[in-house]
Amino acid sequence: MSKIIRVDYLSRVEGEGNLYLEIENDRLTRVEVGIFEAPRFFESFLRNRKYSEVPDITARICGICPIAYIMSSSRAIEKVLDIEVDEHISKLRRIIYLGEWIESHLLHMLMLHAPDFLNYESVLEIAKVNPEIVKRGLRLKSWGNEVMKVIGGRSVHPVSCRVGGFYRVIRKDELNHLIKHVDEMKEHAKQILEWVLNLPIPDFKSDFEYVSLRGDKEYPILYGKVVSNKGLCISEDEFEENIVSEQVKYSTTLRYRMRGRGYYLVGPLARYNNNYDLLKPEVRDVVEAHGHSSTLHNSFQSIIARAAETYHAVLELEELLKNYGEPLKPYVEGVVKGGVGSAITEAPRGILYHRYELNEKGYVVNANIIPPTAQNLAHIEYDLLLLGDELVRRDVKDAQHLAELTIRNYDPCISCSTHFIKIKYVRK
Repeated sequence: MSKIIRVDYLSRVEGEGNLYLEIENDRLTRVEVGIFEAPRFFESFLRNRKYSEVPDITARICGICPIAYIMSSSRAIEKVLDIEVDEHISKLRRIIYLGEWIESHLLHMLMLHAPDFLNYESVLEIAKVNPEIVKRGLRLKSWGNEVMKVIGGRSVHPVSCRVGGFYRVIRKDELNHLIKHVDEMKEHAKQILEWVLNLPIPDFKSDFEYVSLRGDKEYPILYGKVVSNKGLCISEDEFEENIVSEQVKYSTTLRYRMRGRGYYLVGPLARYNNNYDLLKPEVRDVVEAHGHSSTLHNSFQSIIARAAETYHAVLELEELLKNYGEPLKPYVEGVVKGGVGSAITEAPRGILYHRYELNEKGYVVNANIIPPTAQNLAHIEYDLLLLGDELVRRDVKDAQHLAELTIRNYDPCISCSTHFIKIKYVRK
């Protein structure tokens, strides 16, 4: 018997997508996670724009993760203009970026992913059973947004960031009300991590290649070598020459694999596995108390990595906020000239690569932006193939549930809704 599992429209996706699974003789033989969103042309309309405009333009690519785009684009351009920001500006950037991690991770964990593990339709059902954990999550997410607002002027598409730093000096006293609530936020983050570690997570293991930045002395977010558990260790400037882009007929989004090797995974799971030793001891204590180690081999455990990173982010923010020193100047001026610069930072969903070529007047000639979701698309299909036997033997409802769980592991730019897949069986 043959079956087709088809989803014509994935609702609440950033763009438009579909899912197609073909089963022949009780075996999953074809998997297509298609993205057919209309072209957005960001790299094209960045051409002939002044370098100073790039961070604000690219921030509009994502309303949930604008800081990621601002920071990757700023750092790439700063390389061309020979700008080296001082320690104070770098720490301020880290503060606002960690705020984004918190709000993004909480949105995904609480609103999008956790209900699937519990067989709930939405977070509202979690609130009925466990209102306290939802209150903690919303309070912590709100605090993450407030961190972004204080530093960036607003939490969505912040306006204070620029190439070379910030448009104004952020005063230390402006951080006081963030510090005031930090003890409360630490408790919220710890309790959420404990709660996530007790979720009924499917048992699933695979031999993935995890690719992320590797921090030197701190958990990576703005800087680091590009590493993997399979021996990759390159600079961010070498990244593009070590990957291959591919186009499939059913998707307008490019996919990526390592040159001379297979597909790879980016995101919290990759960061966690490649940088576990750099997580705060308090985080590692909680994780290990629940029987987990320095490596998570299960893509369904990405929610654990997100919760661990959230707790880490709050603990690190406590240090950064309390020890913050105002920079003498809000930004560093560069020398306007032509050249090529590339940079990678760790967006909540994984490594975000930007490369820009500027002419001698500082205008963009060419641009290349590789978001984490594009890098993970092929791996989503790989996961579904590995789960083929389970999908084949389950009924429609259970197959739907497992497919959704699998896709949500990667947080592929899905907006604020759960259960975006409706599956129907069509007999050939």
